Amino acid sequence: MRRNASDTEGSARTITRRGLFVGGLQVSFAALLLGRMRFMQVDQGEEYRLLAEENRINLRLIPPSRGLIHDRNGVLIAGNEQNYRIVIVREDADDPEAVLRRLGKIIWLSEEDIQDALKEMKRRSAFVPVTVADRVSWEEVSEVAVNTPALPGITPEVGLSRIYPQVGDFAHVIGYVGPVSDYDLSKLEDPDPLLQIPRFQIGKSGVEVKMEYALRGSAGSREIEVNALGREMRELSRQEGQSGDDVQLTIDAKLQSYVQARMAGESAAAVVLDTKTGDILALGSAPTFDANKFVHGISSSDYKALLEDPYRPLAAKTAQGTYPPGSTFKMVTALAALEEGVIDLNETVSCWGKIKVYNRNFHCWKRGGHGKVALGKSLEQSCDVYYYEVAQRVGIDKIAEMARRLGLGIRHDLPLSAVAQGLIPNKAWKREHRSAEWVVGDSLNAGIGQGFVLTSPLQLAVMTARIATGRTVEPRLVRSINGVEQPIAEQEPLGISSSSLAAVRKGMYDVVNARRGTAGRSKITGDEFRMAGKTGTSQVRNITKAERARGVTRNEDLPWDRRDHALFVGYAPAEAPRYAVSVVVEHGGGGSKAAAPIARDIMLQTLYGGRPPLEAYPSSQRGTIRSRQEEIEDMMTLPPEEGLGGSGRA
Repeated sequence: MRRNASDTEGSARTITRRGLFVGGLQVSFAALLLGRMRFMQVDQGEEYRLLAEENRINLRLIPPSRGLIHDRNGVLIAGNEQNYRIVIVREDADDPEAVLRRLGKIIWLSEEDIQDALKEMKRRSAFVPVTVADRVSWEEVSEVAVNTPALPGITPEVGLSRIYPQVGDFAHVIGYVGPVSDYDLSKLEDPDPLLQIPRFQIGKSGVEVKMEYALRGSAGSREIEVNALGREMRELSRQEGQSGDDVQLTIDAKLQSYVQARMAGESAAAVVLDTKTGDILALGSAPTFDANKFVHGISSSDYKALLEDPYRPLAAKTAQGTYPPGSTFKMVTALAALEEGVIDLNETVSCWGKIKVYNRNFHCWKRGGHGKVALGKSLEQSCDVYYYEVAQRVGIDKIAEMARRLGLGIRHDLPLSAVAQGLIPNKAWKREHRSAEWVVGDSLNAGIGQGFVLTSPLQLAVMTARIATGRTVEPRLVRSINGVEQPIAEQEPLGISSSSLAAVRKGMYDVVNARRGTAGRSKITGDEFRMAGKTGTSQVRNITKAERARGVTRNEDLPWDRRDHALFVGYAPAEAPRYAVSVVVEHGGGGSKAAAPIARDIMLQTLYGGRPPLEAYPSSQRGTIRSRQEEIEDMMTLPPEEGLGGSGRA
C-alpha cells in the first residue's frame, strides 16, 4: 500500500524530534561527565592527591628510650635492653589469620599466640601494629625478614625493654613496668598516642609509676614509603623523640643489697635515713621478688606462688605496711609528758608487774615487775607500768600531738606506690570512726604503742631521726633528675626542749649500752660509733586470764602467724647522730632478739661503708659474726666492699 505524501512528512518530523531528544540527552550526559571530571580533577584534585599520597606514605611513631634510674653513686638499677619482636598491621595483611599461620611455620607460634594476636587486632585500629612474638632471637628476625614477600603486614622490629640488673633488691622501691592494658587506658582522659604502640611499657608500681611522665619521654615519628601491598620500601624522613628523664635516687645500692641479704628468711622491713639530709639510704622489704618477671607478663603459676606466700613478698612493707609500734613508741609518750610537766626526771613509779584501772589489770612484760622506776630506767628496761601511769597523766591528745610532731601519723611525700599514713588516734578520732568515747584503758594501751596506734617502718625511722637531731628531718628518695639536684627540705627545730630530748636520748643510749639494757647484746663496741636505740615488741593476739595464770606461752611455741612482731629503732653515732635505722620483723618474737641484731648489723654496714671490722662487735660474738658476714656477702647482688678500718662514713 502506497503512503501518501502527508503521512511521509509527518513520520519524518516525528523521527527528527526523537533524534533531537536522544541527542540532547547524550549531550547533557556528556556535559555532566565533563563537569564531574572537572570538579574531581580541578576543584577536588588536591584532596585526591593527598589521599593517594597517604596510601603511599605511612606515618609510624618511634617510642622513646625510657629514662634510666641510678642509685646515689651512679649504679644502674633500672635500664633498657634491646628487644626484637614481630608485629602485624591488619590493614596491610590480606588475610591476617592465614598470614599468622604462615608465620608460624617460620618461627614457633602456639595456637594461643595466634588467637591472642587476632583478638588484639579486632580491638585496635586497622593501622595499629600488633605484637605477635616478643623477645625473639636475631636468627628468627632474619628468617622472617627473608620471607616477608609471603607475609604481607608482617614486620620485624627492634625496640627497648626494661631490665632490672639488681633483680629483687629494688623491687619494692623501683617497682616494675608492663604492657599498657585496657584498664590503664580507661584511667586516662587524653591517652598519649604512645600508649597505642603494641606492648608499650609503662610504670605499674613504685618509682616507675609515680614518675611515669618524667621517665616515659615523648614519641618521635618516621615517614615510610610502602608499595601497593603495604610493604615498606624505604624511610622518607625521621624525627627522633625525646628520651625520658634519668633519675638518681638517694639509695645506696650496695647498702640496699646488704639489707636485703641480711633479712633473708624473714618477713621484715628496714629503713636507713641520713639524719643530716633526710636521704633514704636503704628501703628494704623481705622477702622480695624478681621485678623482671613482670616486664613481659608474669606466668600465672609464678604470680600465684607470690600471692599465696604467707610472708607476702609483693607487699612493700617499709612504707605501705603498718604495725603497732610497741615499746618504740615510749619515747613519744615520755616526751609528751616531759613537755607538759606532768613528770620529772627523778620521779619514780612502782612497778610490781601490773597496774589495776577500773577493775582491769594492765600487765608489764616482766611478770615480777621492775620495782621503782624513773624515766631513764623505764626506757632502758622498757617498763610498761611506768608508761601506763604517764599516759594517764598526760592524756591521749597530747600524746597524739607529740607523735605527729615526730613524723608519725603523716603520709610522707615520696614517689612510691603506697605510702601509708598510719594511725595516731585521739578522742575525736574514736568518736568519728568508732562512735564511742575515749576511755582510760585506750590511753594506757596507746602509751605503750598498742591499741589503735599504727605506724610504718618509714615513719619510725623519721621519728628516730627527729629525736636524734631535734629537727624536722624529712625523708627524700629522689636525689637528682637529669643531673639537676632536687631540693633538701629545710630542717626546722621541733620545738621540744633540749632537756627533754637529752633525757630521752640518754635512756635510748642505755637501752643498747647499759648492763641491763634490753638491746645490750646488740651493742657496738668502741666509743666512735656507739649506737642508741629502743626495742619493741607488739602483740598480735590477746592473752587470756587463764593463759596468764598458767604462764604466757612463749613465742617460739606459737604458730608463726600468732607470734609478736619484733621492732627496733636506733641512731648512731650516739654523740653526733648521722644515721637512723628502723627494723620490723613480722612475727619475729622479741625486739631484742630478732630486730635489734639486724639493725645493729645494718647500722655498722652504713657507718663503715662496707664490711665492718670484727672489733666493732662484742668479743664473744665475733666467731658467729664472721660466718654470718660471709653468708650475707654470698647472697648479695652487688659485690661488697671490705671494711674501711674505722674511717667510716660518719
